[in-house]
Amino acid sequence: MTANADAVQKKVLAEILRRNAETEYLQRYNLCGATDRATFKAKIPMVTYEDLQPEIQRIANGDRSPILSAYPISEFLTSSGTSAGERKLMPTIKEELDRRQLLYSLLTPVMNLYVPGLDKGKALYFYFVKSETRTPGGLLARPVLTSYYKSEHFKSRPYDPYNVITSPTPAILCSDSFQSMYVQMLCGLLHRLQVLRVGAVFASGLLRAIRFLQLHWEELARDIAAGSLSSKITDPSVRDPVADVLKPDTELAEFIRAECSTGEWAGIVTRMWPNTKYLDVIVTGAMAQYIPTLKYYSGGLPMACTMYASSECYFGLNLRPMCKPSEVSYTIMPNMAYFEFLPLAGGACRGEELVDLAHVEVGKEYELVITTYAGLYRYRVGDILRVTGFHNAAPQFRFVRRKNVLLSIESDKTDEAELQKAVERASELLEPCNATVVEYTSHASTKTIPGHYVIYWELLVKDSTGEGRMPSGEVMERCCLAMEEALNSVYRQSRVADGSIGPLEIRVVKGGTFEELMDYAISRGASINQYKVPRCVNFPPILDLLDSRVVSTHSSPTLPTWRPHRAT
Repeated sequence: MTANADAVQKKVLAEILRRNAETEYLQRYNLCGATDRATFKAKIPMVTYEDLQPEIQRIANGDRSPILSAYPISEFLTSSGTSAGERKLMPTIKEELDRRQLLYSLLTPVMNLYVPGLDKGKALYFYFVKSETRTPGGLLARPVLTSYYKSEHFKSRPYDPYNVITSPTPAILCSDSFQSMYVQMLCGLLHRLQVLRVGAVFASGLLRAIRFLQLHWEELARDIAAGSLSSKITDPSVRDPVADVLKPDTELAEFIRAECSTGEWAGIVTRMWPNTKYLDVIVTGAMAQYIPTLKYYSGGLPMACTMYASSECYFGLNLRPMCKPSEVSYTIMPNMAYFEFLPLAGGACRGEELVDLAHVEVGKEYELVITTYAGLYRYRVGDILRVTGFHNAAPQFRFVRRKNVLLSIESDKTDEAELQKAVERASELLEPCNATVVEYTSHASTKTIPGHYVIYWELLVKDSTGEGRMPSGEVMERCCLAMEEALNSVYRQSRVADGSIGPLEIRVVKGGTFEELMDYAISRGASINQYKVPRCVNFPPILDLLDSRVVSTHSSPTLPTWRPHRAT
C-alpha cells in the first residue's frame, strides 16, 4: 500500500464515488457518476461539521434515504465532547469496523519488530466503555472505542498469544466506571509478573488508573488476601469471571501493602509490574504534557504511540513505535479513506487547491481533509499535521495541534501548542523544588479590565521524604512571567505596548481537582476512554469547580519583553 500510495488513493476515491453516486449529497453537486479526481475536486466543496449538520440531523431523526451514504448508516460515533467544545455525531457504516480492525491488526506485527517476545506474557490495558444513547430516529450514538469494544470483532476475537490482556472482557464492557476500573486493576495485580506492557488509550487514562491504585490499594490487597471480591462489585457479569482467578494470596497482598503504604509512588508501575517493557499510551498533541508525570510513575519506561485515529476515520500507524514522544510520526494508510491536505502558511489556511496524499512536501504543515466510505466528502477534520518524511511513497506526519484557538482577549490568539510550550517553559522553574505540573487548563478572564489569561495548575511534589516542597510565591510569580515570555509577539505587544491584556495569573488548585473535573465531564456524558482535559474552559460550573479548589494565586510581577520589529 505504501509503495503505491497514489494509485491506492485514486482507487479508493473512485470506489467511494461509485458506491455513493446515487446519494442526495453527491447528486446535489452534479457529479453525474464521475469518479475521477479532477471532477471531484472541481465540483465537491470542502466542508466543516457545521455545514453537514442539517443532513446529519435528518439521519439522526430517522430519515433512511441515501443522504450521505448509499449504505445504511449503522450508528453514530460521537466525538470526545472536549474537542472544539461540543459532541459531534459522525455517521458510520458496518463495514467501517472491518477497516478499523485491519489497522488494529497491524499494530502488533509492527511492535514485534522492536519488542520481541510479547507472546510470552500479557498486556495490562485499562479500557472502558460508555453507555450509549439513541438518536430520535433510533440509531445508537456512542464513542468509537465503545462501538469497537461492543462489536463481535472485539468480543469474539480469536485467541492471539501476542494480544492476551489481563482484563476480562465483561469488566471492560461494564458501564460502571468504578467497578470496571476496580476489576481491571485487580486482575492486573493478580497477573503482575506476566505483564509485559501497561497502557490506556490516552496518557491521562493511565494516570487515572494509577490514581485509582493510590486510593484503593488497601481494599484491593484485602480482596487478594481473602480470595473474595469486594461487595462494591455488584455486577454479576463482572464478578463471575474474577471468581475463576481470584484465590487467597497473602504473599501478594503483603507485597502490595508494603509497596503502597509508604506513600512513595515514584516508579510504581515497574515496582508493581516489574517485567513491563513499555507504556502503550498516546502522548502526542495535548497529551505531551503528561510525559514528565508518566516518567515519574513508570521509572522512565519508553512510551509507545502506536496509531492515529479519530471518530471520523482511522488514519494510520507509527512505524517506529519505540521512538521518543517528541519524534512520533504517523504513516497514513492510503486504503483507509481518501486524504487531502490544506496547506498552511503563517499558521493560517491558504485558500488554494488541496494537495493529494502523495504530493505533500516535507517540512510543511497542512490541515487534514478526508473523504470516507461512510459519507463524509472533503471534510475538514481540524487536525494540523507536519510532514516529517516518507515511508516508501506514503507520507509521515507529526501531529501538531488542533486548529482551534484556545485563548484570546483582544487581537491575540494563543493555540494549544503555544500554551503547552509556555507551561513547559515555566515548569522548568519548579525543578529546584522537586515539583511538576501534573495537570493544567486555562481561561481568558474578562472579569477584569483589561482581561487576562488565567492558568490553573495542579502540582505534584515528587517525594515524601521532606526534600520536595511547594514552590514559594516568588517562584510562582517567576513562572507567570516565564509563561508570558514564551507566548507569541502579538500577546506580548498587547501586554507591553497596548495595555490591552493584564498580567497572566496562575491559580494553584488542590491535588485531585482535575480528577473531579473528569468525573464531572463523565457525569455529563463524556467518554472515559476519549476524555481529554480541556486546555481552555469557559463553562461556568467548571470554572466554579476550579475556583473553589484554588489554594494560592500568583500574577506576573512585571511586563514581558517586547520590541517592535521593522516592517520588511
